[in-house]
Amino acid sequence: MGAQAKGTGKSVLTPFNVIAGIIVIIGLVIAGTRFYSGIGSVTNLDNNYPWGIWISFDLLCGVVLAAGGYTTSAACYIFGMKRYHSAVRPALLTAFLGYALVVFALMFDLGRPWRLPYPLFYSHGTSSLLFEVGLCVFLYLNVLFVESTPAFFERLGLKKLRHFVHKLTLPLTILGVVLSTMHQSSLGALYLIAPSKVHPLWYSIYLPLFFFISSMFAGMSMVLFESTLAHKKFHHLMDETHLRQSNGVAFGFAKACSWIMAGYFVIKILALAVENKWSYLLTGWGLWWWIEMIGFVAMPCIAYAIGAREKNLPLIRRTALWTVLGIILNRFNVSLVAYNWFLPSSQKYFPSMSEIGISLFVVTLGVLVYRFIVTHMPIFYEHPEYKGH
Repeated sequence: MGAQAKGTGKSVLTPFNVIAGIIVIIGLVIAGTRFYSGIGSVTNLDNNYPWGIWISFDLLCGVVLAAGGYTTSAACYIFGMKRYHSAVRPALLTAFLGYALVVFALMFDLGRPWRLPYPLFYSHGTSSLLFEVGLCVFLYLNVLFVESTPAFFERLGLKKLRHFVHKLTLPLTILGVVLSTMHQSSLGALYLIAPSKVHPLWYSIYLPLFFFISSMFAGMSMVLFESTLAHKKFHHLMDETHLRQSNGVAFGFAKACSWIMAGYFVIKILALAVENKWSYLLTGWGLWWWIEMIGFVAMPCIAYAIGAREKNLPLIRRTALWTVLGIILNRFNVSLVAYNWFLPSSQKYFPSMSEIGISLFVVTLGVLVYRFIVTHMPIFYEHPEYKGH
């Protein structure tokens, strides 16, 4: 008979816990190797590829998939769509953990991680896009932390602190939207310095605009995907309000995603025309570009529209995962796949097993912390003492 959680009679040796435990142990071993022997001992990075999967996945994908925090809170508190209120706390929690894990993952990628705060507090590189990204992420992480504290204060019964933070909801939301607009776009602007390295079909002077627009439907899709998983695992923790509003959130977000994705597709085509890159579409790279645009933008856009019109919840939930995979593909295309596209295959970068292991380690930690928080704090339900407040 397996080990049991104290007082519950339930075994803690579930398949998920066992697999998560193995990933965490392996991740700790790799982390120890990285910090003891240096970054070169665990990565396949070189002079051609100074940024690898830890930037492409852990940072670029982590930041864009955490955009559900600003999109959901803006819809509820700025645009007055109160029917999305029940989705705000889960979205903010996912966003906070996403940004926190981005910073945590950066510890592995930086040569001297203890100097991460150095540009913010000592030597301000105000002409650098990385400084702007770092500053905005730092500030927004703090905004997300404050926005997430009411659930913690409710759990501890700290009514005055909870009331104080609650009064800051609107200004915090506005600040979060401003900061998100800046750093989501600036992540795209980072690649403007590499016009000779990124394939012309993915390089564009409009990269900052592409990154920002795509963050909106990526964030909402991540909220829908996270909601699907949460309903399967934590359905028993959700109150009637959350359950009643969840379908409306899905239909509303699906409709919004379909419109934004349609606009994104049109803007990408217009940028192609303005920059006169039609000839590249007749190459193998052009085929890959169409696979991304048709298979992971146009088709999910249509699926979202059909799901919203016909109130087809299963279709919307499947499309959310489809869109999340599409945005991951896009960020990988810009930062890795179409980066140094002219190099022979023998000089191409492919992540080592240690790099993949660290990425799995970071994601697993996020899932474990998320599960702990939602089972101990009022995330999927309103605290009885604060209903309607």
